Amino acid sequence: MDVAVRAYGPGDLPEMAAIWNSVVEGGMAFPQEEPLTLEGAEEFFASQSHCGVAVLDDRVVGLYILHPNNVGRCGHICNASYCVAKSMGNKGIGATLVRDSLSVAKSLGFRVMQFNAVVQENASAIHLYEKEGFSRLGMIPGGFRAADGEYHTIILFYHEL
Repeated sequence: MDVAVRAYGPGDLPEMAAIWNSVVEGGMAFPQEEPLTLEGAEEFFASQSHCGVAVLDDRVVGLYILHPNNVGRCGHICNASYCVAKSMGNKGIGATLVRDSLSVAKSLGFRVMQFNAVVQENASAIHLYEKEGFSRLGMIPGGFRAADGEYHTIILFYHEL
């Protein structure tokens, strides 16, 4: 499978929003509660330091957002979020996105990537992050409220760039 990762363009927004919204609506990975409209997607993705899209056969099959985790004296630490189209899971696209984001983050001058809220039940993400060299920082019991109202433990991760 020949998946390429590149910076997103305006024509990618409908597919990006659809993939992003499927994760938001699943209620077990992203903190956002409301799906993105096309207009909202344009503003949201444009506000990131970088957005990469995984493309296969001229269609977007995954994406990531990259932005500072904080400001000022902690502005050298970035954060990223990833999502892959449901039909394309377990094909290595997530790993390709993670690797690209680490490279882009370093090129943008970030020194560390930190994930603030990986839901403990998200076993595939945890496996991927650990495989790609991320280290666990700790856990916060009840740190994530799922779509069903239940609270779940989150794990914090980091990776030096």
